[in-house]
Amino acid sequence: MTDREHMRHDMTDDTQAMPQKGHDHTMQAEMAHVGHDMSNGPENHHEHQGHDHHAHMVRDFSSRFLVCLVLTVPILLLSEPVQMLLHLGTKLQFAGSTWALFVLSAFIYVYGGMPFLKGLFEELKTKTPGMMTLIAMAITVAFVYSAAVSLGLQGMDFYWELATLIDIMLLGHWLEMKSVMGAFRARELGATHAL
Repeated sequence: MTDREHMRHDMTDDTQAMPQKGHDHTMQAEMAHVGHDMSNGPENHHEHQGHDHHAHMVRDFSSRFLVCLVLTVPILLLSEPVQMLLHLGTKLQFAGSTWALFVLSAFIYVYGGMPFLKGLFEELKTKTPGMMTLIAMAITVAFVYSAAVSLGLQGMDFYWELATLIDIMLLGHWLEMKSVMGAFRARELGATHAL
């Protein structure tokens, strides 16, 4: 199974997971997979490598979330609506603050949004649009429109909304995968003790 297929697996609704060649991705199948026996030696070891991949995905989402969260702080402080809400006036504005917002947001869009953008292409490739398509479309529209405003289009940018949306989506996926991994481990521990 490729990383892209695992990415798609990790981010789909467990009850409606898309079938992959040779690999059943429903929650029931994953829970059944956890109970497999390692006592038969190395031939079953490759099955456990999927768990390592899931742990890697949890770490990846954690890293993406924390990096994006740190970069969201300056985006919030430089955004006019947030400055108005905090009664800061233009104290934090400087020549080029619009471009600082653009650069920080572009990084968050690419780095933090990459799992969702990859998920979009996987969902479209299999003709099964879902949550990843929705998130990817939302962040892409927010980023492209905000970039156009920075380049002179009349309107208001959505950089802080883009950054916080990506942060919230990364946090949600990170927590979801952590909880699924916890359930897998608990099931595996229970299966071990039952023997």
